[in-house]
Amino acid sequence: MEKTLFILVVFLFSLTHVFAQETYTIYPIPHQQKALAGTTSFTQQVIVVADANIDQATIDRAVQVLTERGLDAVVSAKASAKNSNVFLGVKSALKIEGKYDRHDLVLSGKKKADVRIVGEDTDATFCGLASLEQILDRGTTNLPCVSIKDYADVQYRGVIEGYYGVPYNADVTKDIFRFMARYKMNAYMYGAKSDPYHSQKWAEAYPDSITPQQKAIGYLSSDMMRDIVRVSHETKVNFIWAIHPGGAFTNPDDKNVIDRIMQKFEKMHDLGVRQFGCFVDDIGVPSDEATLRINADRLTELQTAIENKWNKNYITPADTVKPINFVPQLYAYSWVDAQKRANFYNALGKTHPKAIIYITGAKVWTVPNSQDLDLVSSELGRGLAWWWNYPCNDNDMSKLFVRDTYGNFADEKWIDNDAKLPKELRGARALISNPMQQGEASKIALFGVGDYGWNNAAFDNENDYHAAVKAVVGKDKAADFEYLSQYLRYYDNDPMASLVEEYKRDGKSVSVKSEMLKMLKACQSIQAMGTSGSESDSLFVADIQPWLNRLGDMATLTIQMLDQIDAKNVGRQTDADRLIATQLKKSVADFDHYGNHQFCVLNGLGDDIELSTINSEPSGKVLRPFLDFLARKLE
Repeated sequence: MEKTLFILVVFLFSLTHVFAQETYTIYPIPHQQKALAGTTSFTQQVIVVADANIDQATIDRAVQVLTERGLDAVVSAKASAKNSNVFLGVKSALKIEGKYDRHDLVLSGKKKADVRIVGEDTDATFCGLASLEQILDRGTTNLPCVSIKDYADVQYRGVIEGYYGVPYNADVTKDIFRFMARYKMNAYMYGAKSDPYHSQKWAEAYPDSITPQQKAIGYLSSDMMRDIVRVSHETKVNFIWAIHPGGAFTNPDDKNVIDRIMQKFEKMHDLGVRQFGCFVDDIGVPSDEATLRINADRLTELQTAIENKWNKNYITPADTVKPINFVPQLYAYSWVDAQKRANFYNALGKTHPKAIIYITGAKVWTVPNSQDLDLVSSELGRGLAWWWNYPCNDNDMSKLFVRDTYGNFADEKWIDNDAKLPKELRGARALISNPMQQGEASKIALFGVGDYGWNNAAFDNENDYHAAVKAVVGKDKAADFEYLSQYLRYYDNDPMASLVEEYKRDGKSVSVKSEMLKMLKACQSIQAMGTSGSESDSLFVADIQPWLNRLGDMATLTIQMLDQIDAKNVGRQTDADRLIATQLKKSVADFDHYGNHQFCVLNGLGDDIELSTINSEPSGKVLRPFLDFLARKLE
């Protein structure tokens, strides 16, 4: 009897624990979510009350969250006795070493809903509004009361636009900012390789105007940059504008390089930028003592210049210029032997302690892990930031990586296909994702980066992917996109390989045709997002349009050729059918030259950059060769 009672108690405790953890589905996954007694409902009018430490961007975000759910938000200095209230506050005592953006959220109330969000600072409170936004996805009435205590495992989480390819246009960048705000990501480092004002013309100001040709290859005007920075402040995404001074940084003869860098930073500061990066990657790794010393000394000079220029007499915390983000010459440490590695990082460790230093791990495409961080940190003497080349496709331009995190690892030939993310990522000050040239499509992987960076231990690959797809394409389209994603990828083995094998074995076309019709329907469903009226939807479809076109054309050609082969097999092929078969064979022969399957890439550097086009490659492993097989059967 006692054993039975014990089992029952354990069972009931387990149910309570599960219920407490699953009161609301929120991403990134909160560290602690506890159900409170009862349910509550919002009144139509909701009063937003903020203490003196809450900035305007956080207040505006609260108003946005409420109004987008159909509520009337009113900002007031006093709470209401009859209407719902959202209290926003700061409690610096919440700050704990190693836990970032820490905040508490409580939703409660018997007669009316009241929400209290208190963060360690106004940025942390802003993060709490992302949880409230997702709570309100359930509606505004009969909401379970809840208490959430939350924080991030990694301080800076987000994006590094540092791939080789066409930079994102301003609309895509701003849309990514808004996505990041909803999922508690806070860093966007801009270091577009093909932007001349980042690299070749690093000392020059952005121009007041650009030509249509320049815009097509990713140039930005000063007004476009100012607008991007404005939205970054609204969404509390630190827009980190990075400069790449190349070899000038360690040139002993270039005595005023720091002055020239600061002059450019001042120009960017005038456009609203409040955090900077300095890249000296891909110019060769120094090993002599003199150059290593110059490298370290100039980084310290740069951080000190920033402190003296902007951080001694700032007016508000928002005016503070955050620490420099430094990408060194040796970012993949396996390039050199152990002694040279130690010498390099020992020297760099003597720099200003605020400077944030990046690595990509042992190799360029390494998946984040604690072992690499421990090794380099021990030689550097402090924590590191991780530049994560994922889901970057600049070495696989024709491919999309829109599957789950581990599925993408398996598809990306440069990544350790069997790698897994550790349950604890020790010593990472930042985790930023270098994405695909297709920024909107990259949001699926970026969702996972943010989820993992917030709560390492709770990351669940499969659940994260399902949530990511819903977050990007919406609940109504999620099933269609998840199905389609197995074909938008290059490696379409499952289930295509078995269907093709079955057809080759028995000659029955029903299963293949059925799959192609399903594929066409899914393509049409996702294509319809382009006319939904949502800017995010239309940008997303534009990103993947060449892959949708090619996939739809492959499905259509497959069905048409199977129809002709079936007719031929039963002796019902007419002269008209034979003419159609000839046309179909020509279509397959010309298939890799279809213009609507192609997208733009960049060739050259500096002033010699120009656009060219390449083919998208969805379902390149099985379905594309199957077209050639069917064309031969038509002969």
